[in-house]
Amino acid sequence: MKAWVTQSSKDEGVDAVATNEDPLIGGLCVIQAKRYSKIVGLEAVHALAGVMADKAAAKGIMVSTSWYGKASYDFAARTGRMELISGRELKSLLLEHLHLDVLIGLPKLPPGWGPRDIT
Repeated sequence: MKAWVTQSSKDEGVDAVATNEDPLIGGLCVIQAKRYSKIVGLEAVHALAGVMADKAAAKGIMVSTSWYGKASYDFAARTGRMELISGRELKSLLLEHLHLDVLIGLPKLPPGWGPRDIT
């Protein structure tokens, strides 16, 4: 895939764009990044769906330093074309692909992220 970051202002809700030129499975992927310290609300996920429709994107990805609720995951699953990456998954991906062991500080831990659950 080819990817690039959009302008910091007037990005129309898109922080990065990636394209896959494969004629069968390819297409445009819009990416939004959210640096939140609390739950990412369903309205943000709905907004990503709107941007995907406006840009005729084949896929949408939202990456956050925090977490999503069940309603957001359910909505993303129903679209079949959205991926939500939480702070915990982001930390894991950064370690796996860039060998960066980062600390994502949250003032309040999301449900299920007890001290023994954090890696």
